[in-house]
Amino acid sequence: MINQMSVTNSTGERVEDELSLRTGEVGLPGKPAMRLNDVSVAFDGRAAVRGVTLDIHEGEVTALIGPSGSGKTTLLRALNRMHDDLQTASVTGKVLLGDTDVYHSATNPILLRSRVGMVFQQPNPFPSMSIYENAVVGLKFNGVRSKSLLDEAAESSLIAAALWDSVRDRLKERASTLSGGEAQRLCIARALAVEPEVLLMDEPTSALDPVATELIEELIGEMKTRVTIVIVTHNMEQAARVSDRCAFLLMAADKCGELIECSATAKLFNNPADPRTLDYLNGRFG
Repeated sequence: MINQMSVTNSTGERVEDELSLRTGEVGLPGKPAMRLNDVSVAFDGRAAVRGVTLDIHEGEVTALIGPSGSGKTTLLRALNRMHDDLQTASVTGKVLLGDTDVYHSATNPILLRSRVGMVFQQPNPFPSMSIYENAVVGLKFNGVRSKSLLDEAAESSLIAAALWDSVRDRLKERASTLSGGEAQRLCIARALAVEPEVLLMDEPTSALDPVATELIEELIGEMKTRVTIVIVTHNMEQAARVSDRCAFLLMAADKCGELIECSATAKLFNNPADPRTLDYLNGRFG
């Protein structure tokens, strides 16, 4: 339950003011970096997410929230074709990245993932590789061989991921020597090194302690100046802290996830358009 964010009490009004300072007015600026039109995802012919129409705006953090099983991660993975490797999966509707049709037959999914990066729930650096090698592995995969370019990219991405100061003198050490929080920031650096337009983050702090979580949340606020971010989180306080816009998904009666509403974070937490959103925020289910 998120009592401090309830729209029905005076404390809720205070939170609304605080959120407004961070997110601005309800009409947030920024053109769409990605556009979803009637997107559905099914496995073995059974719908898991249905009919999602949603804009992901440039320079913002968009949080996907909702109870377990509502399709948040399924929808997130559809944005850069992570379902392609599952023969049972099918995605319908349209996903646009700028002018690129993500699911067009001419779109190379590997190149697409350089433009739409992903950070997973569990930190997953390559343990046998060095910290440096992890940071530049995406660039090497894309054909970059210049040591000066790789060195520059490693440093800039590690700085952007707030990791450079702690690893600059041990870049040749294996990534397995890092703490959980450091490993997750290395994964973020690895994604940033290829300069994506959008970064998808699936519960990026769920496996981390409170100190590491705070560092990642601060980092998300800094990163949105260079990359549009979409984050899945079960933590409502986290969604309120880090996001500019929230999309609330809910499982329908047939156990298929649907988008209930999407708006500026301040508005959604303090004046949601749908009573089901208010019920969820106030802990009446989920």
